[in-house]
Amino acid sequence: MKFCYANRRMTLYPNSVDPWDIDPDDYTDEFLTKVKEMGFDALEISTETLDRISNTKDGINNFNTKVKSFGLEIGAIRSGGTLTEAKNGPENIKKMNKAIEYGKLCGSEVINGAISAPLRFPGNPVGSLPASGSGWTKSQDSSKEANMWVYDHLAKIYQEACDKAMDNNINLSVEIHQNSPIDNSWSAVYLHKLVSRKNFGINPDLGNVLWNYDQPEETFEDCIDNVASISNYWHCKNLQTVYHPENQRSVFIRVPLPDGEIDYRYAITSLTNAGYEGYMSIEGTQNGDQFYKDFQSINYAKSIIKSLDI
Repeated sequence: MKFCYANRRMTLYPNSVDPWDIDPDDYTDEFLTKVKEMGFDALEISTETLDRISNTKDGINNFNTKVKSFGLEIGAIRSGGTLTEAKNGPENIKKMNKAIEYGKLCGSEVINGAISAPLRFPGNPVGSLPASGSGWTKSQDSSKEANMWVYDHLAKIYQEACDKAMDNNINLSVEIHQNSPIDNSWSAVYLHKLVSRKNFGINPDLGNVLWNYDQPEETFEDCIDNVASISNYWHCKNLQTVYHPENQRSVFIRVPLPDGEIDYRYAITSLTNAGYEGYMSIEGTQNGDQFYKDFQSINYAKSIIKSLDI
């Protein structure tokens, strides 16, 4: 199994920047050296980061060459956002197509996207704090409330995108994600069957199953087993839940992979037995020393793989 770094913190003295607002120059020599030293094979880079490169084609080639010089690949390009909401969907479709072009230039394996929309209400559910988009009894745009036309619409978009990407051996992956029509295994399997393209697959992010509702909608074991054979990219994070039953509300603390509630020994074994050959993309910590915590995660994952004699 290969390892991709989907870092969710961007701090290495003297630099500390918003991980959702990363400039190409933030990938310093020191940062790339640390990523390689931790044992990663690749990076996940956002479409927005690549948008900031001037003289786009030559600039992206130069950026890609720099990353490769540290023994890393731009393995995945992140291009998410709702594809069904009228306000934001059309621009996100354009962004996904642009990400495919970036993927061609970088030789990336996969374009990954979570198809959730910005929260549209004062709270979720109404009455909660603004932008508290997880851990409640309701989830915006969930599969529980989706109609069949939603999946037909998504399938058409992904079929067209997959056809554009196929000649360059680029995969499209939709992420199981809270506040989206693909938020559990049944909805992922349903969409996968509708798209019916060899280069389309699922990102079974189990952390998103854990924190979508106040209590998980399905077990992690069932989720990974149901989608293991159709997965082509894999975000991995782990969490501890603090449940407030009197409020029907959970909040979550992000922790390294060995310290949370999701059993990644089971999940890695399930994917391996299904023949998975893609990236295990560690979605890193959001606070503290990212290099200490994220090294714990990759070291733990590699120790499991070693024990399985893979």
